[in-house]
Amino acid sequence: MLTLSDYIEKYLKEILEEAGEMVEIRRGDVANRFHCVPSQINYVLETRFTPEKGFVIESRRGGGGYIRIIRLSNGPRARLIRGLMSHVGDALTPKEARDYLERLRESDIITAREGRIMAVALGIDPRSTTRATDAWRAAMMQRMLSVVSVLTRE
Repeated sequence: MLTLSDYIEKYLKEILEEAGEMVEIRRGDVANRFHCVPSQINYVLETRFTPEKGFVIESRRGGGGYIRIIRLSNGPRARLIRGLMSHVGDALTPKEARDYLERLRESDIITAREGRIMAVALGIDPRSTTRATDAWRAAMMQRMLSVVSVLTRE
């Protein structure tokens, strides 16, 4: 027997299929459709539309807010990025961050220039003025990998 979460997931995947690679929804509209609270929609998005499952979620809160669901490519580059995202965890040391950037560079996912920019932003470049904690660095790396995965087309 399907649960409410299953129905919401199925609906979101259907409208994403019709739209192509990306769809924008309003949390309240979907909640009204399924006669549930908006947090139920959040739960489905957070558990069933993860980078590891091939999706990136972007959102903007407020009156004109939206939730954007983006289907990631399923080629080898996208799989590598998702794999890296799943291993970042809650903390990332400067050495680990450098290793991730080097892996992205060696795989031709980012250019040397992009890698240098990312290193400065992550606070691991000597020229950086960023005072980053390992937890902040991990969160930032996750966001960077999400953007790179959206931009990676195979």
